Amino acid sequence: MQEYQLLEIIAIGFTFALIFGFITQKFGLSSIVGYLLAGFLIGPFSLVPLTFAANSNLALQLSETGIIFLMFEVGLHFKIDDLIAVKGIAIPGAVIQSTITTVVGTFAGIMLGTDLISGLILGLGLAVASTVVLLKILNNNDIFNTIQGHAAVGWLVVEDILTVFILVILPNLPAILSDSTSAAAGIFKPLGITLFRLILLSLLIVKVGGRFVPWLLSKVVKTRSQELFTLTVLAIAFATAVLAAFAFKTSLALGAFLGGLIVGKSKLSHQAGVDILPLRDTFAILFFLSVGMLLNLKFIVEHTAFICACLAVVLFIKPLTALFTVSILGYSTKTALTVAVGLSQIGEFSLILAQEAKRLGFSKEDDIVYNAIVVCSIVSITLNPLIFKKIPKMEKFLRSKKKLWNILNFAADRKGNKNKDKNIAKNLLPSEEYLSQKTAIVVGYGPTGKKVTQTLIKQGVKPIIIEINIDTVNSLSSQRQVVIYGDSTKRDILLAAGIKNADYLIITLPHLSATLETASLATVLNPKTRILARTRFLDSGESLKQAGVSGIAFEEEEVSNALTSLLLDDLEEQSLLATASELAAQPTAANETQK
Repeated sequence: MQEYQLLEIIAIGFTFALIFGFITQKFGLSSIVGYLLAGFLIGPFSLVPLTFAANSNLALQLSETGIIFLMFEVGLHFKIDDLIAVKGIAIPGAVIQSTITTVVGTFAGIMLGTDLISGLILGLGLAVASTVVLLKILNNNDIFNTIQGHAAVGWLVVEDILTVFILVILPNLPAILSDSTSAAAGIFKPLGITLFRLILLSLLIVKVGGRFVPWLLSKVVKTRSQELFTLTVLAIAFATAVLAAFAFKTSLALGAFLGGLIVGKSKLSHQAGVDILPLRDTFAILFFLSVGMLLNLKFIVEHTAFICACLAVVLFIKPLTALFTVSILGYSTKTALTVAVGLSQIGEFSLILAQEAKRLGFSKEDDIVYNAIVVCSIVSITLNPLIFKKIPKMEKFLRSKKKLWNILNFAADRKGNKNKDKNIAKNLLPSEEYLSQKTAIVVGYGPTGKKVTQTLIKQGVKPIIIEINIDTVNSLSSQRQVVIYGDSTKRDILLAAGIKNADYLIITLPHLSATLETASLATVLNPKTRILARTRFLDSGESLKQAGVSGIAFEEEEVSNALTSLLLDDLEEQSLLATASELAAQPTAANETQK
């Protein structure tokens, strides 16, 4: 029924995504493949006769929400300093790779029969990688917070900004290519306006929002309402995305990214990321479903050569260009391989470009270009997780080819350039001195946590505190103490505190359930860390040991020991007083006898 289309997409789409996501995982494939297949089966071009065919346009609109969440989370964890740290690879790399791929893609399109405009749209579409796909793969492989991960994400952020400018130029593309001097000259006005809007948007969000948002979040946190905090984070994510798209004519993705940046400046950023994580994953699935709905097998059969040429550009030309570009810029082969493989796919921005060109009706080949980009998107998204797992083998193979290895590492080995990866690492990763120092995560900063922290400092162990009271967090921050606001039972909070490198985890929480959850999660993330905890009752000991706690302080035992000690001290004191009283009374009795 028409009025229930949205619910049908969510109910049937998620059911199929669950089934095929589970099947693909069982076969060792990425769940993304299952989501794409599920989308195809419920889409308008499905070969399976179903009474339900999802509205792909409505699904695409829903998938925009997934893009907002993903880009917002990138902003949360990708600080401005991180962008500056990778500017040497992201800016020149993205420009060089995008230019070369666009030229090759355009040439391939013309050779296969498209006109110049359609060929150029094809080239531009094949040059832009999907940020959504890259982020999911980086997170799945646990390399987002690495040199390679930050370099790849920074590269794609630059590509996204370039795509915004391309979308501005697009309506004027026929005039520019027609050699019309006046028409081509007119492009500078919209470009200037776009640049002005981007600068104004950045200043507004980063400068104004950078002061207002942390203040707002700290006020909301003091209400102790988890619902209000989550709602505030969601409002910021969507408000910045919509502001960017409608008021500044840029993109939802860029606005959400900037919104994440300003929330990331707050001490509450880690908890904000935890709160939107379930929603992010949910709407990211909708994105992959919506892409799968666009697959048309009839088109593949009719234009096999065209599609193969496009896939060759995406899977070979683009990653090879990125590989040699990163190497020439002086970065390690490992970084070059990660960036190259991460770029060997296309996604949301490519589809947006193709859709816009189709809407403008530039040429009769618009449908061919659009469908080719759809097919390339689905195939490359399917293959990309599999290729990513082969990076170690690729590096091993390149090492075995001495001449090729020397060529790739020539710039990195030159004096002055060999430490480029280390220069990024200085700003992104803990120093060697930091890693060599023993660290202990202290959960809770009440009287017990405070005393434990003071003892750690005296013993030369670096404490990292996890605390849920924002006033305490602000106070500790002002004292330059390393402190993280958040719930220790959440994976991302423990990771942010550095659980993977921590020597100790000391849980001072009074609640057994929170202690058990924190200890169990920490044991999975780092089995080597020693976990010490407090608990009220002796009968909790066995469950805590099973959760991985190696040392337990029982309040019941401590209190009974303390009370027993007090009782014994008091009995001894009373006994001494009684003895003294008896001794004092004896002379008096003797005198009375004498009388």
